[in-house]
Amino acid sequence: MDLRFRDAQPTDEERAAVDALLGPPATAWDGGDRTAADLRFAARAEPARDLLLPALHAVNDRVGWISEGALDYICRRLTVPPAEAYGVASFYSLFSLSERPASVLHVCTDLACHAQGASEVRQAVADRLGPPGTSWQESPCLGLCERAPACLTLTAGDPPSAAVDAPYSGGQGGEPPVAAAVPQAGQDGLVLLRRVGVVDPLSLDDYRAQGGYQALRRAFQLGPTGVIREVTESGLVGRGGAAFPTGRKWEATARQPDHPHYLVCNADESEPGTFKDRVIMEGDPYALIEAMTVAAYATGCAKGYLYIRGEYPRARHALENAMATARARGLLGADILGQGFSFDIELRRGAGAYICGEETAIFNSIEGQRGEPRSKPPFPVEKGLFGKPTVVNNVETLVNVLPILERGAQAYRDAEPKLFCVSGNIVKPGVYELPFGATLRELLDLAGPTGTVRAVLLGGAAGAFVTDLDIPLTFEGTRQAGATLGSGVVLVLGDDVDLKAILLRIAEFFRDESCGQCVPCRVGTVRQEEALHRLSRRVDHSDLVLLREVGQTMRDASICGLGQTAWNAVESAIDRLGVFK
Repeated sequence: MDLRFRDAQPTDEERAAVDALLGPPATAWDGGDRTAADLRFAARAEPARDLLLPALHAVNDRVGWISEGALDYICRRLTVPPAEAYGVASFYSLFSLSERPASVLHVCTDLACHAQGASEVRQAVADRLGPPGTSWQESPCLGLCERAPACLTLTAGDPPSAAVDAPYSGGQGGEPPVAAAVPQAGQDGLVLLRRVGVVDPLSLDDYRAQGGYQALRRAFQLGPTGVIREVTESGLVGRGGAAFPTGRKWEATARQPDHPHYLVCNADESEPGTFKDRVIMEGDPYALIEAMTVAAYATGCAKGYLYIRGEYPRARHALENAMATARARGLLGADILGQGFSFDIELRRGAGAYICGEETAIFNSIEGQRGEPRSKPPFPVEKGLFGKPTVVNNVETLVNVLPILERGAQAYRDAEPKLFCVSGNIVKPGVYELPFGATLRELLDLAGPTGTVRAVLLGGAAGAFVTDLDIPLTFEGTRQAGATLGSGVVLVLGDDVDLKAILLRIAEFFRDESCGQCVPCRVGTVRQEEALHRLSRRVDHSDLVLLREVGQTMRDASICGLGQTAWNAVESAIDRLGVFK
């Protein structure tokens, strides 16, 4: 792609897709028709770089791919150099810069699906449609692990559509109710999942009848400082994997004198084996909207961004409905509940990039840059989105704020809930809620392994394998066992699972998802995969030594958590499971 415009023209459909998002161009300088006035003076709108990702989605959704003419037109409308826009468009796996059919089948080949026969599904698709290419492609985790092996068909059009559980994976097409992903649905004692499968996720009245918006009213009674104090005393820490104290993060953001402050909800749960946030968004979307409003009130944010995975169409539609209804009922927007507090949310869709789950990569993605992590410091609470103080929390962290305010910090702390994504060789895969301190064995007793458990992968591809089922499922307990709770992934592997193939898939995943910004990760993930390929054919001590050296270098020198954790699962499999002995 050249640095300059090459006068490629968009089709009428591509132009209509962009104009539907941005409005018609005002002048020829913005891509409109030339008039006499345009020959006398140049006038164009202010650059709107942050709308680049939505504009790319608009064309990709309508046509199925992004042509040079469409990209050129987007660049003129947003005042973005073509080379930079090309760099962004080519960064995301859900976008195509070459022509392809309107419908594309995405076949998940990641860990949970691999353990449940994804290779057979892949072969069936290849037999029917040919090798991977334009009509279908292999995909990293789709966040549909309870339905493994899973497929997702995305069809471009006006409007676009999506179909989950295509016949290739044994389903009949169409999505089952969200309660199917929650084996405990409807049981007494649930906290975070108490409404999933019980209320209509599209009904605000149902949500309020089940206690909705009590937490926000309580927040207005306590005031911003009181809310932060309650969250701090509850001991709530981040549920995305880093486990940073939420109250401290909120307080640090609220103290910043620079304004405006921004709130970002990280709903880009791309860790293989993770799907809890998807279930909450599909089954209880108003809870997330209320929780974001509480967080914004406490930290002084007037604008929030909800960054959701591009592979979650049903969750996106549920959230769009919830936001529109909340605005219409005075629960979002100006003067919420007549309290003089104004806050609104903009939903931004990712486009298939694991690295965008990293908090600073999200900022770059929203701003219209490549989704690459930023060096820290400065930290987001000081300079985050658009260079302003920003608080970032994931979905599970935010919805925990509601029971804290409803019950009080101490009552919450006495029975703190945690969500786990259980998949693999399991009778009842799904999202489970247990109090912190329950053991891995207690969780597996609920889910029911299908046979002998050889190992359990905790924390996803960035986690570690364990064999001790009596590990307490707490941050401290898993840390002492040399593992991590991470994002709550519990992938159960039986004796019949090829662990070498699982390790290779993990290595391929990190190689594919590395953004390439830093050398230790960019080169290390490739070298790790190469060594595992050799070891899968013939065990050589020199390759094991090389693996450890590469893994330690990635851990010590990578910019972000992707490279720092890319070696974890491989190391644990070698040391605990003796995979290459």
